[in-house]
Amino acid sequence: MSITQAAPCLLVGDIGGTNARFALADPTSPGFSQEMTFECREFESADLAISAFLEKIESTQPDVICLAAAGPVINGSVRFTNNNWSLDVGDMKKAFAGARVRLLNDFEAIAYSIPHLKPDDCIQVGTTPPADLTRADFTIGIVGPGTGLGAAGLLQRNGRATPVIGEGGHVGFAPETTLQMELHEQLAGQFERVCDERLVSGPGLVNIYRALGNIRGKKPADLNAAEIFALASENGDAIAQETIDIFFEVLGQVAGNLALSLGAYDGVFIGGGIVARKPELIADSQFRAGFERKGRHRSLMERIPTQVIVNPQPGLLGASYCALQTHRGEF
Repeated sequence: MSITQAAPCLLVGDIGGTNARFALADPTSPGFSQEMTFECREFESADLAISAFLEKIESTQPDVICLAAAGPVINGSVRFTNNNWSLDVGDMKKAFAGARVRLLNDFEAIAYSIPHLKPDDCIQVGTTPPADLTRADFTIGIVGPGTGLGAAGLLQRNGRATPVIGEGGHVGFAPETTLQMELHEQLAGQFERVCDERLVSGPGLVNIYRALGNIRGKKPADLNAAEIFALASENGDAIAQETIDIFFEVLGQVAGNLALSLGAYDGVFIGGGIVARKPELIADSQFRAGFERKGRHRSLMERIPTQVIVNPQPGLLGASYCALQTHRGEF
């Protein structure tokens, strides 16, 4: 009489400052199911949130826990800026006896997801068609404005993918037009240092809007990023529309700089909720103009494809790949 072995429980998560999303990874191929979202403030720790998830889905003790976190992973630990949670590999192994634990930066997880996205998970921006990522070697970049500005790369050599993770959003902002120089001057009076994130993020959009108001001699209203987008689309407010134009132009410049820095000639992918929610705006913007405006390397930039990730959970998808890899002993 044969005994059927239970499928392994591979728990994955994507944790930010506000929400924690958990799911079960497919034990045979990258993918996940039974996704649930929890508010971080409702739990004192990540361990308690994970236990609540397991209870809701009536699952067993996890064999693997793979979590993507919005912060740098240092010596197997992550501390969050916007909530009181912390993640530590050693502590989680004790809390979930026997589980193998792996922590990822959130953009590291997104980077791992790219080769596993379906064609309709991305929208092409510009006329250059997407590269074939099924071949053995490629180099791509990922950049994403949200609450902050994340950036990463992914190199695949001989079928093995390796992420390149840093704090690319904190590279110093380099203005390329007269108006951008005026914006830099405005922001330099407000911040100790003007990095790309000060413009290319949700708060960055607000920074541009307020600075433009000062430059144009108009007192700007106290609006958030969503309200600025709405103001531009609903009544064509000139300052709001110009803000969005500059936002996408600078995003293009940042993405182009990332492509040159990494040698990401096989493509740059745009993630983050801001762009994914309104992908039609980037298509009609100066994004590609900013991306391609690299002087002597313009012809090179024109050949690099750019795409917006519209898959709603690339972080969980990337984490599912890493959970499967960990389960198989490949990590």
